[in-house]
Amino acid sequence: MTGGAPMMDRLQYVYEDMDRHGNVRIYVWRGKGHKKIRIRERPGTPEFRKAYDEAIARAFSPVPAEPEETEDKSRDRTPKPGTFRWMCVRFMAESADHKRDSPRTRHVRKLILESMFEEPTEPGAKTFYADFPLDRLTVKAIRVLRDRKLAAPEAGNSRIKVLRKVFNWAIADELPGISVNLARDVPYFTAAGNGWHTWTVDEIEQYEARHPLGSKARLALALLLYTGVRRSDVVQLGRQMIRNGWLRFTEMKGRRHLVKEREIPVLPQLQAVIDATPGGHMTFLVTEFGAPFSDAGFGNWFRDRCDEAGLPQCSAHGLRKAGATIAAENGATEHQLMAIYGWESPKQAARYTRKANRKRLAGDAMHLVAPTKE
Repeated sequence: MTGGAPMMDRLQYVYEDMDRHGNVRIYVWRGKGHKKIRIRERPGTPEFRKAYDEAIARAFSPVPAEPEETEDKSRDRTPKPGTFRWMCVRFMAESADHKRDSPRTRHVRKLILESMFEEPTEPGAKTFYADFPLDRLTVKAIRVLRDRKLAAPEAGNSRIKVLRKVFNWAIADELPGISVNLARDVPYFTAAGNGWHTWTVDEIEQYEARHPLGSKARLALALLLYTGVRRSDVVQLGRQMIRNGWLRFTEMKGRRHLVKEREIPVLPQLQAVIDATPGGHMTFLVTEFGAPFSDAGFGNWFRDRCDEAGLPQCSAHGLRKAGATIAAENGATEHQLMAIYGWESPKQAARYTRKANRKRLAGDAMHLVAPTKE
């Protein structure tokens, strides 16, 4: 669990939380008024236990622990009415849509907004966007916030995505000084590539060669590949969800109120891996301590398994893309892909079918490039 919940029962005072990049951090913490002591070793290893023992010794040493550092005071002050920060803080406090989003989504959105509060209005200026008057906000000012993330295009796009939502709420709530969604006129950065790397069949075989049948790593790959679920859903799957050869589960993406009941057949290839893997828990995939993974924790753990297989370019999400690619190349239609992957629109599925169709057409017609002799 995140947010200061106990990570495990066997080791006291061990807690975990998540940074803004989705990385899970583990601490020894006595509680309020005491400093958290970070443990950087991998859980379950002798190094982790040694670091834990040293942290416990420090935490209970006679020297009083320093109080945990608080956030920047600028974040604690009451925002001035009519400013950019005032609008964003009111959005987070009053927007029903924001409140209905998952805690993780709200947390990430808050971090994105706070990063914009701290942007100087000009390079080297002592004035910040937090205090930018709403009646002076322009499309150019919003574009500057995007362009400050030119080196990280997805981060820039995330700023625009969040701001579009904030402005929509402000207009609907009739906030003074806001009548136009300025972020709507700032386009997203164009993606430089195709996003997450799509696994090839050779890469799947390379991973399987490193992680044998019966291992948790092999089960993780099979679940991702043969169900097509996201990492946030794969961590909740368990044997009790399989009935008469069908896997039934509730998909959750982003918002807790946007849930979908999913039902997909269990392929023989997946069933063979499940049967070969020791169980005994409510979920297929558990940590070293027998607890279900968080989605971020699983992502980090699976990242390590890919690295062990010599596949640093591969990821959990890339397996979802690999499955869709293989299905499309085997002739799956757009609506079949939508049913498999839970997509509501054919737009996403069309990316894979178009690519597969181009490949087939090229294969059928490539011989026409060669000149013929009369």
